[in-house]
Amino acid sequence: MGFFQDLKEDLSQAVTELVPEEDKETVIDEKQAEDDLAEIEAMLREKEEIKKEEKKERKIDMNAIFNQPFSDEVSNITAGMVINGDITSQGSLELVGAVHGNINIAGKMSITGVIEGNSQAAEVYAESAKITGEVRSLGTVKVGQETVIIGNIYATSAVIAGAVKGDIDVHGPVILDTTAIVMGNIKSKSVQINNGAVIEGMCSQCYADVNPTSFFDEIKKAGRKK
Repeated sequence: MGFFQDLKEDLSQAVTELVPEEDKETVIDEKQAEDDLAEIEAMLREKEEIKKEEKKERKIDMNAIFNQPFSDEVSNITAGMVINGDITSQGSLELVGAVHGNINIAGKMSITGVIEGNSQAAEVYAESAKITGEVRSLGTVKVGQETVIIGNIYATSAVIAGAVKGDIDVHGPVILDTTAIVMGNIKSKSVQINNGAVIEGMCSQCYADVNPTSFFDEIKKAGRKK
């Protein structure tokens, strides 16, 4: 065993002596570069985690606003008034002027003016309004005649008498009045289309109590059993 151990040490020493000094430095530099790269990657991962946490905090803060009961106060944006920036309120809002920004209202929102941005409220009523952006309501969305919305609508129920270019996603009923013009898909529990309404898109009652696919699958199974 001593002979083989001595031979192994001699070979190792010989290999070490044969490696030039500059190659040794290269090996050391590569190792340092690997360590530096690993440190940079760790720092980037840490920054990504911080960003994710900040996004979560912002989302939680916004949810906290809308989980609180809204006040009876009503804010007014009068005709001729233009606001450039986001609006957040615990009360309701009557918008006659123009807003270039996102709107988050805990109460009801009545719009007869212009919105360029996403909006959310407990209920949304738009009459002769011009809206470019997403509209979200925790309750009803009513789109009056001469109102034009370019953006998706999300609500629990909707009555459309104006023009909508975007998808309508409603967990309850959707009523399309005679003057309604919709360019987009409709997902709802039920749809009432009055004579004269124009739709370019697909209608799906995916929130209905009866699932057509399951219904016909059951019939198919029952037929096979017979």
